[in-house]
Amino acid sequence: MSLFFSLVPVIYLAGNIFLYYRLLRRVKSTPVVCKVFLSFVFWLLALSMPVSMFLRNAELPYAVTAAIFRSGAVWMIFMFYTSLSLLLFDLVRLVVPAFRAGLCTAVFIVACLLVYGNYNYSNPDVVPLDITLDKKMEGCVKLAVVSDIHLGYGTGKSELRRFVDMINSQNADAVLIVGDLFDNSVAPAIEERFDEELALLNAPQGVYMVPGNHEYISGIEKCKAFLAVTPVRMLGDTVVELSSGVQIAFLNDCAGKTYKRPEVLLADVDHSKPLVFLVHQPVYMVESDTLGADVRFSGHTHHGQSWPINYVTDAIFKQSHGYRKWSHSHVWVSSGLSLWGPHIRLGTKGDMAIVTLRGSSAE
Repeated sequence: MSLFFSLVPVIYLAGNIFLYYRLLRRVKSTPVVCKVFLSFVFWLLALSMPVSMFLRNAELPYAVTAAIFRSGAVWMIFMFYTSLSLLLFDLVRLVVPAFRAGLCTAVFIVACLLVYGNYNYSNPDVVPLDITLDKKMEGCVKLAVVSDIHLGYGTGKSELRRFVDMINSQNADAVLIVGDLFDNSVAPAIEERFDEELALLNAPQGVYMVPGNHEYISGIEKCKAFLAVTPVRMLGDTVVELSSGVQIAFLNDCAGKTYKRPEVLLADVDHSKPLVFLVHQPVYMVESDTLGADVRFSGHTHHGQSWPINYVTDAIFKQSHGYRKWSHSHVWVSSGLSLWGPHIRLGTKGDMAIVTLRGSSAE
């Protein structure tokens, strides 16, 4: 996984250089002033994403930093798909020399794809999961499980309100946030008062969260301080029991300096009661299964966000998305309610799972 992310800056730079070269070829007969203007706009957009990362904790107005971040995010995926299209056109031209599609055609196709991708992102799935455990339970427990909201310069206050309304509309007994509630900094959440929206989250048995890697990127202590005035309880390396008797085990993300092994965290749980295991990244799958976790929730992968990166996450993780019954555990890996970067999904879907847990004594 670390190798993949270390290659991202190299791929990003190479893609921009390739696309810039194709742009210059396309406008080679235009006046110099036109070439200079297009070059300026091109590299302004290409550098927006790295600049926004550098400025994520700067004391700038939210609107300014958000505009830089969102421009860079859209450009990143536009550049990726346009470069991919041009390479595909070049391959076709080797077989069919008369094929004449070029930069303009690629831009048009990618623009249409991005419009669809934004629509797809804006309409996440609500996935019902009805799970019957081999344990005694009085009645049933309904859990709203979400992950990877990435609040910050990409996912703003209006989108957070929409997500909160989605969650509350399910009337769940408890809400479980499986990490990466924040993006790269707590600063925008403080400036824009995201706590006002989070305060509207409502579940009779509580709203709980396990930290993800982006909570550590944002500053784990700053995240805890921000959430202290909201209903969201962020817990790590601990086990709590809901009023319904369901135990929730929260494992700190491995991005933190300290985190327990699953066998240590689960050593003293009461295995006669339902046990839900929360860890942001879909790791320790075999361990959580053999240690007796009845249900396990994770996120982190975004299922690659857009094609073909979903194949990468599928190759890296034993389970990168969706539901699977292991030998003991029922496992759900969320694709994320929101995303890091561009609000575009192609070949994947955002999701929120509504999980109903029933015991063997339930009618």
